[in-house]
Amino acid sequence: MFNWKQYKNRLRKEDMDLPTFDLSIIANATNNFSSINKVGEGGFGPVYKGTLIDGQEVAIKRHSKSSDQGLEEFKNEVALIAKLQHRNLVNLLGCCIQGEEKLLIYEYMPNNSLDYFIFDEHRSKLLDWIQRFHIISGVARGLLYLHQDSRLKIIHRDLKTSNILLDAYMNPKISDFGLARTFWGDQVEANTKKVVGTYGYIPPEYAVHGHYSVKSDVFSFGVIVLEIVSGKRNRGFSDPEQYLNLLGHAWRLWNQDRPLELIDKHLAESGKSFEVIRCIHVGLLCVQEKPEDRPDISSIVLMLNGEKTLPQPKAPGFYTGSDLPNAEASSRMCNPFTLNKMSITMFEAR
Repeated sequence: MFNWKQYKNRLRKEDMDLPTFDLSIIANATNNFSSINKVGEGGFGPVYKGTLIDGQEVAIKRHSKSSDQGLEEFKNEVALIAKLQHRNLVNLLGCCIQGEEKLLIYEYMPNNSLDYFIFDEHRSKLLDWIQRFHIISGVARGLLYLHQDSRLKIIHRDLKTSNILLDAYMNPKISDFGLARTFWGDQVEANTKKVVGTYGYIPPEYAVHGHYSVKSDVFSFGVIVLEIVSGKRNRGFSDPEQYLNLLGHAWRLWNQDRPLELIDKHLAESGKSFEVIRCIHVGLLCVQEKPEDRPDISSIVLMLNGEKTLPQPKAPGFYTGSDLPNAEASSRMCNPFTLNKMSITMFEAR
């Protein structure tokens, strides 16, 4: 049985000023976790919209007994995000552990997640290029904070469109730190035998060998940039001529001097072609196969703003249509694998 008193003492020792909520307050805020209030489902469990007594709207992540994510991921998220404050990171308001219940209470994001818009035929029309570039830049600033500007160096390890939430003004906020890891001092990379993340967003050195670093997040960011520009998922996309995924398709168009053909049809009249091409260029630099070839996030921010020269990209990693299992993009945990032999356990995450 989890000892909450001991855990609270541990939190205090680590200087975490995180409020705790009584379960009755959360149950009341969600109408006893009514299905009407359910707004999503992730690897941790269902997510509910709630309204506190003072009228504040919150999002509540409730741990599911069937989830592959457990106490360790819960403690990890609390320990990490409680120390982080940035306009492009979701704000953790508190937590609750009573009996078997484990709950995380966040600020409520009324516009759902990025994937809710860009991959939907109708909702994607609501995101013009100015808004999409604003989202790209915001995610880059959030990563810059995680990698360089916070007192911790955080590797997210599950950066994807469904983990980028949008507030009332369409400002992006990176969420879900249950799988994140901290680097200390001069540490630049680490290894793991348990690869976690989402196929289509994780880089080859991590998927195959379990090596992860800040450049792993850079790869994921590059995939997101290309998805925002094109309105297409990397996983699930297939070039009808070459059987390439989105990365391979973008790479082929770039080499054939046809990058504008990658653009979402809803952006045809954006009038910002030079800026869109720059983002495609940055995206391709981020998804290069070798991590040492990828720019760091501080360079990416400068590149996006047109303040730094962009080198020519090299071939991306995992750019054929058959490199990974043909399944919908979702978070998974798996053992290190070769491209021909894999052992996979699936789980969902937000």
